[in-house]
Amino acid sequence: MFANLSDAVSRQGNSQRLTIRHLGRMKAEGRKITMLTAYDYTFASIVDQAGVDVVLVGDSLGMVMLGYDSTLPVTMEDVLHHTRAVARGTQRALVVADMPFGSYQASVEDAMRNAARFLKEAQAHAIKLEGGQSVLPQVRALTAAGIPVMGHLGLTPQSVHQMGGYRVQGRSDAQAQQILQDARALEEAGAFGIVAECMPHELGSEMAKAVGIPVIGIGAGAGCDGQVLVLQDMLGLYKDISPRFVKRYADLHGATSIAIKSYVDEVRSGAFPTLEHSFTAST
Repeated sequence: MFANLSDAVSRQGNSQRLTIRHLGRMKAEGRKITMLTAYDYTFASIVDQAGVDVVLVGDSLGMVMLGYDSTLPVTMEDVLHHTRAVARGTQRALVVADMPFGSYQASVEDAMRNAARFLKEAQAHAIKLEGGQSVLPQVRALTAAGIPVMGHLGLTPQSVHQMGGYRVQGRSDAQAQQILQDARALEEAGAFGIVAECMPHELGSEMAKAVGIPVIGIGAGAGCDGQVLVLQDMLGLYKDISPRFVKRYADLHGATSIAIKSYVDEVRSGAFPTLEHSFTAST
């Protein structure tokens, strides 16, 4: 038994699920926030146990899991399916689900109905959507309904055709000022955090200073309040594209390929299975 109630609360708090309030406190205290994507139970468990603060079920699953050439074909059912698996694989991290293209842009009603599904059906703790001024009504309505919202500014992949490709955003003064204005507007509308993607590091740092909510960078420099990467990118599993902002911490593509080739060779040669991997009639 615990010696006293405060001891019990302290120990219980060490293993509790992170919340948006924890992230706000981390920014206030100058502690960097870690965020990675995950799309299945196995990797979600590994990411969670490694101490990552936020797990994003990103619509990037369209590219790294489903083989699309962009995030645009991803459906609600795709993200719901993967979010359910990720939620089952985490105990500590905050789970954020990406709202796919077409699920929130048309109306506040669409946004409310679809966002609620992530919390009700998939056990996500928050949703993420892309855009600034154009999505403020959705952000206000969702947060008023108790649905935590993370924004996304800079390079917004769902607008890739409008942007003319995957290009660095905010290099001009006008663009940079618009992004900062959008960041402040998202905070005012109730967003608890913002992903800042593919922008000059000076702008990423300025954004983090301009708002009181966490700014999580991906290709936005070290001045952000935290960082996010796509898991398959940083593990070297996804080789189709190689963004400049990605640091590869492993080459699991190479290691996995070697392991599978060894398996193929051993099966064909008869080296696998051996008696060690077989059963006998007596046991």
